[in-house]
Amino acid sequence: MPSVGSSREMEGHEAAAGIDRVLLLVFCVAGIWSAYIYQGVLQETASTKLFGPDGKRFEHLSFLNLAQNAVCFLWSLIMIKLWSRSSSGVAPLWSYWSPNISNTIGPSMGIEALKYISYPAQTSSKAISKLARPNAPLGYGLCFLNLAFDGFTNATQDSIKARYPETTAWDIMLGMNLWGTIYNVIYMFGWPHGSGYEAVRFCQEHPEAASDILVYCLCGAVGQNFIFLTISRFGSLANTTITTTRKFVSIVVSSLISGNPLSPKHWASVVMVFSGLSLQIFLKWRKIQRTKKGRKAA
Repeated sequence: MPSVGSSREMEGHEAAAGIDRVLLLVFCVAGIWSAYIYQGVLQETASTKLFGPDGKRFEHLSFLNLAQNAVCFLWSLIMIKLWSRSSSGVAPLWSYWSPNISNTIGPSMGIEALKYISYPAQTSSKAISKLARPNAPLGYGLCFLNLAFDGFTNATQDSIKARYPETTAWDIMLGMNLWGTIYNVIYMFGWPHGSGYEAVRFCQEHPEAASDILVYCLCGAVGQNFIFLTISRFGSLANTTITTTRKFVSIVVSSLISGNPLSPKHWASVVMVFSGLSLQIFLKWRKIQRTKKGRKAA
């Protein structure tokens, strides 16, 4: 039977571990919020900004996904090489091909939606006059599909982590961005007149656009570090909760920066969307609690 002293020591260790876990979660929240809120500002700028004396708009927004995948893949590869360790028990790279189909299509639809609706509208699914071809039904349709693909991606990442518990945040980041780069290269450069060639040509003619894209990618690399760290340590439910609240803050920040406040109808739409997302998070949390109780009973 353990002594009183040893019991207190165990309680002290558990309390310290709990505090460390909370601090790590706060660190992840701060990292995700700061990286992606700023990236959201850059994303909206890329969709509305006029570059060069000829005032051309960067039309190939899906190229942002390819650039971010490539930068994040290199970043995670460098991190793994610097902090090399045994790869036993880590998810094989081929296991990421399935979630990356949805992870490639989903964000592409979200970015393409910026051609038809504003960033706050895209994030919750002002400056609508700044958009090249306003088309709200198409824009919101793309956002809906983005959310659907996002849900599949999160669920598949959870199953990978459950099957391969030794998988780290950088391992997930490497696998996801490797396949994301492959899929986007095929999509944008797979035929002679692919949009990737036009995007590269635009960046050559407008270096300022290339600079904006690089900063956008670096924000994504930082943000993905925190996202996959959250998934590997706390699961996709915690990550979904953090990113959902981040999207709400992004809407407010975008509205303040653009100087174009949201109308009551916009706010009503925001409340409806986030109420639905909150319900989704609650149902997933309840399912996890039931699973834990079932395991304890067994």
